[in-house]
Amino acid sequence: MKNLKLILIILFVFAFINVHAQEKKKFKINTVAFYNLENLFDSINDPTKYDEASPIMEMSASNRGEVYKKKVRNMARVVADIGFDDTKNTPAIIGVSEVENREVLVDLVNDPQLLNKDYGIIHYDSPDKRGIDVALLFQKSLFKPITTSSHELLIYDDLSRERVFTRNQLLVTGELEGDLIHVIVNHWPSRSGGEARSRSKRVGAAKLNKRIIDSLQSIDPYAKIFTMGDLNDNPTNASVKEVLKAERKIKKVGFKGIYNPMEEFFKKGLGSNAYRDAWSLFDQILMTQPLLEKDYSSFRFYKAGIYNKAYLTNKRGRYKGYPFRSFANGNFTNGFSDHFPVYVYLIKEVKEKKTKTEN
Repeated sequence: MKNLKLILIILFVFAFINVHAQEKKKFKINTVAFYNLENLFDSINDPTKYDEASPIMEMSASNRGEVYKKKVRNMARVVADIGFDDTKNTPAIIGVSEVENREVLVDLVNDPQLLNKDYGIIHYDSPDKRGIDVALLFQKSLFKPITTSSHELLIYDDLSRERVFTRNQLLVTGELEGDLIHVIVNHWPSRSGGEARSRSKRVGAAKLNKRIIDSLQSIDPYAKIFTMGDLNDNPTNASVKEVLKAERKIKKVGFKGIYNPMEEFFKKGLGSNAYRDAWSLFDQILMTQPLLEKDYSSFRFYKAGIYNKAYLTNKRGRYKGYPFRSFANGNFTNGFSDHFPVYVYLIKEVKEKKTKTEN
């Protein structure tokens, strides 16, 4: 009996120590996000681009300047809000798409809502026929770029065999508070002409994406890689499931495998954009297996989300609940985007310095 009591006392002490130790753990948290900015074009006609087809250029010249300012202000508000409720900070890194040029990004990061975050910009011009690009924004105090590159997507129309000029894929390698990570920003070909007819173009984009990932993993099999963007495909489509082989469940992700947290949202009927009374989840953030490990001495995946706050949604009418887009029927609605942003949280344990009394 005495031995049993002694064992129970010892177990209680160890349990108390363990709980106490867990309570003292502290974590850094950073947001990594993606946002389709829906036609963030400036108000100046660029003769080298087909920007006259952009919604803002279809408006009267007297209105364009004010509309552009409101559009930038609205985009800055969303970027400033993503993840803020939990992290008390704006995203450390955010990939964006549907931007016309570097200048619109300069205006975005210099908006008063973002200016004090001192965002850097990584942008390359793409050969896209509409003149839209992808880019990466990053807080300079948190992320230090090392290398950047733009990867051209060579695809052709199935019927005409003419080249389809579309967005390049942006690769950025850098250190997030000392942790080496790689980020690929995508905007895959649209479903123009129908999903089936355009499918091969997105499969081609996925193959390019997989080659970039494979090349990084050939150098470092344990590379922490994010691939994010508006894929114009859902998590269950062939481009994502068969080419990238992205898994819905963490436990199924093998060595050099890819995890897609967005598939779980899609299975629940959630989406980032809507069309003809159906939700799609084209906006996705995927990651490689090393980001899923439970050793929090470096940044690991914690949770994912779709940023669909009430102010980003239509409140009434036929499109109630849909993303509150900026442009509709040739008019500026003072909305935000026809896509919701998506995000993931990364956490890393902070080791507390022991005081003299603790040693």
